[in-house]
Amino acid sequence: MEYSYKTKGTCSRKINFAIDGGVIKNIRFEDGCDGNLKALASFADGLTVGQIEEKCKGITCGRRSTSCADQLAKAVREAYEESEK
Repeated sequence: MEYSYKTKGTCSRKINFAIDGGVIKNIRFEDGCDGNLKALASFADGLTVGQIEEKCKGITCGRRSTSCADQLAKAVREAYEESEK
């Protein structure tokens, strides 16, 4: 299932990805720090929702209370819960 998540509080505007049985693939960030987000997407590709949450949840960026990594953790959890309905 393809999923699109509108980020909150980050330079990136949106995260698009596929979820299949709790495994996340083909992560694409819109806007934000291009090189860093390509690297994050590459590292997270093929991980489960739980693995992404374990590594990314709660990471902040500067003075912000969230980050693109934290938003990815929120996005994959939301997509997983929606896919389980």
